Amino acid sequence: MFAKVDKVFLVLTTILTILGIIIFISASMGILAKNEAKFWGVITNQLLLGLGCGTILFIIVLKTQYQKWKNLAFFILIGSIMVTLLVYIPSLALSHGGANRWVSLGPVSFQPAEFLKIAVVLYMAGWLSWVKGRVNTIRYGLLPFLAITGVCAGLLIPQPDTKSLLLIIASVLAMYFVAGLKLKYVIIIMFVGLAAGTFLVTTRPYLMDRVTTFINPASDPQGSSYQLKQSLIAIGSGGIFGRGPGQSIQKFSYLPEPQGDSVFAVVGEEFGFIGTSILIFLFISFAMRGYRIASKTPDLFGKLLIVGFITLIIIQSLMNIASIIGLFPLTGVPLVFVSHGGTALALSLGITALVLSISKTAQMGR
Repeated sequence: MFAKVDKVFLVLTTILTILGIIIFISASMGILAKNEAKFWGVITNQLLLGLGCGTILFIIVLKTQYQKWKNLAFFILIGSIMVTLLVYIPSLALSHGGANRWVSLGPVSFQPAEFLKIAVVLYMAGWLSWVKGRVNTIRYGLLPFLAITGVCAGLLIPQPDTKSLLLIIASVLAMYFVAGLKLKYVIIIMFVGLAAGTFLVTTRPYLMDRVTTFINPASDPQGSSYQLKQSLIAIGSGGIFGRGPGQSIQKFSYLPEPQGDSVFAVVGEEFGFIGTSILIFLFISFAMRGYRIASKTPDLFGKLLIVGFITLIIIQSLMNIASIIGLFPLTGVPLVFVSHGGTALALSLGITALVLSISKTAQMGR
């Protein structure tokens, strides 16, 4: 099964997954001190749904010819859109932190946006590999981009889930660029996106609060700035080498969601500058290896799939890290492979399996 896959990418994925589980369990100890039942709930979700089901999905995807996903891409996209619409059904929607981004089906809850992100990348890889040289035309290039981003915006902004929309746009734009979209068009789209983002910030109070916190972290230390303040305290107290595995103090009473989007602050406190640097290095190496596989892949569909998925993972991870250390406004995005989210972990493993499946065709010069 692993005979022809890229071994370096496989090793990097394995290391990130194992480290992610270890860090997650340590960060979750903050929950154990408050609510034992909730602790075992999040642990079970991460290990059984995330790691367990993710491993099964990893094997299935790795054994499937990746070209088959091209024929299924449209149906997967439609299915993911329908699933995302479930968050607008009151009896199924699960509210958390003032947002309706989750669907609850009995004992199982999940965030449909995770499926939507993957479905969009699959579909756009299929579309762009079909249009090829016509990507710079309005009919085959600009209009499909506006259509797919418009549909995603309509689904995600009302939840609200601006961060997932940003990740989708970044991934699709990277795929367009690799497909041959002229740089001037990429720049124009980025400026249009910046204008749209500015409009959203000025019309959505919660986004304005995050931007204000980014500009002035001391603006509301007990409110919108609280998470950033506590994260910086955690990272600062870790110093060079950290307090040691499991020795975080902030995760018990101060950090909001220490097992979620604040997990990098726990890494900083327990493993210090050395530990956080190693984790960042692993993510960068993961991304660079993925892009290298894409550059060596002769099939355009496979190349675009890798670019889209690797961009999705690395942008999300860097956004999480940057927001926790104050280099980017707080977004609430989880750290891939590490933060709580069984569905997200399982799908991330499925994505990496698809990259490995494509790597069998790459001319890596081994």
